[in-house]
Amino acid sequence: MGNPRWQAWVDGLREHGYVEGQNLVIECRWTEAQPERAAALADELVSLGVDLIVANGAASVLASKRATSTIPIVMVGVLSPVERGLVASLARPGGNVTGLTNSAGPQIAGKYLQLLKEAVPGTSRVAILHYRANPLEPPYTFGSELQAAAQALGVVLQPFQVSGPEGLDHTLAMVTQARPDALLVNPHPYFLEARRIVDFAAANRLPAMYPFKEIVEAGGLMAYETDQSNIFRRLGTYVDKIFKGAAPGGLPVEQPTKFDLTINLKTAKALGLTIPQSLLVRADEVIQ
Repeated sequence: MGNPRWQAWVDGLREHGYVEGQNLVIECRWTEAQPERAAALADELVSLGVDLIVANGAASVLASKRATSTIPIVMVGVLSPVERGLVASLARPGGNVTGLTNSAGPQIAGKYLQLLKEAVPGTSRVAILHYRANPLEPPYTFGSELQAAAQALGVVLQPFQVSGPEGLDHTLAMVTQARPDALLVNPHPYFLEARRIVDFAAANRLPAMYPFKEIVEAGGLMAYETDQSNIFRRLGTYVDKIFKGAAPGGLPVEQPTKFDLTINLKTAKALGLTIPQSLLVRADEVIQ
């Protein structure tokens, strides 16, 4: 509970006058990077009669939505909620789900590749890791948007699916056989915990773009992500509006407006890379 995202969420609640232990009770349940646990946890929260559910990640939102059609659900950490059937539209979600999405439209896919190509100009083959271990959670692979960006940049994509933690080593072995020039890890909460990917990239001298700053702090090369502190702080606004009587289905889903680029120069040096100055000056954080 001490991580920056949790603190931002607590700060956002406090800004609206909600303080745990005084006028608010928070029941926490964690999937521990095992999305198949989401259904049982959602059922448990519903059985407790909670007034509102904050669900992080598509699997948790889907599980919560299936567990209740009446308790308001505020989502966070979700890509493309309309395409995934979580809400009817961003402007008018309908039903009992609203919140914030990490999606910034299809251009985000191109930005991942563009930054990776700029950091490693000779890149022509990029392995893509995406995660899907549970039918509850539809895969998010950027599809045609990523293909269009790759074609424009002269990059061939090599997609690989991680089917649960136990399948990671097998997938990484397949990546090795494919001999890519670089690695792109698609956004999914699982990859926050999969530090083996960082070790794999280092061992194979493979430049990699990650979806979370925390991975770069742990030794990954670079990350481009939405400003997570701002997103989690904004959860407090949704909680406040719903507690004051607003229907979740009438509260528009917010899209991110700020993104952070983080680069680890120590990792770049270990990989034998010289990151262009034009990229460094645009970075929000450079880890020496």
